[in-house]
Amino acid sequence: MTNTIAELEDADCIIVIGSNTTSSHPLVATRIFRAKQKGAKVVVIDPRRIQLALKADLFAQQKLGSDVALLNGIMHVIISKGWHKQDFVAERTEGFEDFRKVIEQYTPERASELSGVSVEDIVTIADWYANSKSSSIVYCMGITQHTTGVDNVKSLANLAMLTGNIGRPSTGVNPLRGQNNVQGACDMGGLPNVYPGYQAVNVPANKEKFEAAWNAKLSDKIGLTIPKALEGLSNGSVKALYIVGENPMVSDPDVHHVEKALNCAELLVVQDIFLTPTAQLAHVVLPGASFAEKDGTFSNTERRVQRVRRAINPVGEARADWEIIQEVSNRFGFPMQYGSPAEIMAEVAGVTPSYAGINFDRLEGEGLCWPCPNVEHPGTPFLHAGKFSRGLGLFHAIEYKPPAEAVDEEYPFWLSTGRVPAQYHTGTMTRQSPTLEREAPEGFLEMNPQDAQEMDVRRGEPVRVTSRRGEITVRVEVTSRVTKGLVFMPFHYVESNANMLTNPACDPIAGIPEYKVCAVQVAKAS
Repeated sequence: MTNTIAELEDADCIIVIGSNTTSSHPLVATRIFRAKQKGAKVVVIDPRRIQLALKADLFAQQKLGSDVALLNGIMHVIISKGWHKQDFVAERTEGFEDFRKVIEQYTPERASELSGVSVEDIVTIADWYANSKSSSIVYCMGITQHTTGVDNVKSLANLAMLTGNIGRPSTGVNPLRGQNNVQGACDMGGLPNVYPGYQAVNVPANKEKFEAAWNAKLSDKIGLTIPKALEGLSNGSVKALYIVGENPMVSDPDVHHVEKALNCAELLVVQDIFLTPTAQLAHVVLPGASFAEKDGTFSNTERRVQRVRRAINPVGEARADWEIIQEVSNRFGFPMQYGSPAEIMAEVAGVTPSYAGINFDRLEGEGLCWPCPNVEHPGTPFLHAGKFSRGLGLFHAIEYKPPAEAVDEEYPFWLSTGRVPAQYHTGTMTRQSPTLEREAPEGFLEMNPQDAQEMDVRRGEPVRVTSRRGEITVRVEVTSRVTKGLVFMPFHYVESNANMLTNPACDPIAGIPEYKVCAVQVAKAS
């Protein structure tokens, strides 16, 4: 997030797009509710009528995968009405003229035709967002999990820069991370192209710096994304895979392909706190400790680094992840001799400029938001004050591209996937809880009442859902939350695994699969 969670409640306008906030990020949703109580305009843009839409001042139900077209239409209105911040654009950005030429093609009428959102609503969203004192954008995986995910995010950045809603309190472009330490994992180099602190592996100075710090020869080649690693297992170019805290047998698209790839591994190691469906395929399972059984830090969605303290000793043979990795490394011949997480954090501070001022003593209390460049620095609540990290903010001229897969006569329904409040991700933890499991014990398929009537399907009846990749049977939930022609499934349930159906087509830049859009057929189960 460019800004902090607390700042949301003082925003004058909030656009929530591709985020089922009350379900997946309820504490963030609380701040949005407080903002509304203070008079903020709340706009919810989502293909599904989520709970937050019931509280919104305006709910725009766009077609799947039409986000760029809709956002371009909103920006067309802002420019044509003269609502953009011309001084901000002139002084702090570049690339505006090329961007403008593309935006001129997306009249509200064209954007409405592509997105399904009315011209009136497009104009209203543009007015509220551009003319409020402090406007904030909140988004989640409904924006990123597309073959155009990078384009979607850049379009949101364009909108914020166009109106000067960046680099100030209660503004910004604010992605909500899907899990509690995804931000921290990325910060620490858990990506194939960077060292800790997003320092590119193919920059010679970075390579030399980390070779000196770690006393090892390092590659300057960008590594493999998860889809590419699975592809490598299938074609034999990758021989072994070490999976830590991930459950691709439920979470990854086209699960049949995932299973086939994992079974090709000469060595599959899974390190986790439960014996997940992925761990059941492993040659070696290493029992990791849960959050309550270890010390360390988590970095949350607002870049806040916080202490994690052990409440109980690890159960059974479990160990903290860092201890397992250290021992594996030592046995492979690369010595690690850390005595505690505090020692690891000291090394992090030494090689990661954005963490340079962070140590365990300073993390007492609420923690610190990076960048925190030295031990006197108080941390940085919001980013890009005064100037962008790259100097000038860059406008991107982005054309709308349709999803990778479209409906047709054989597969006439659009399918999207997501979460329900009582379950979490692949259910590794929540499905161990009898209370949570009672709340949401099985998967379901949301279907519009008109579609259900035409198919003569009633609530609770089983249906067979088929895509070009697989088939599952699941019960129907008849609801107006989805429009005619659109169906929705949660992906938590291995026994009705939505990711048997989803499309593995990826964003060409980020490598993120298109979980949010695919084509399916639905039929009564015999």
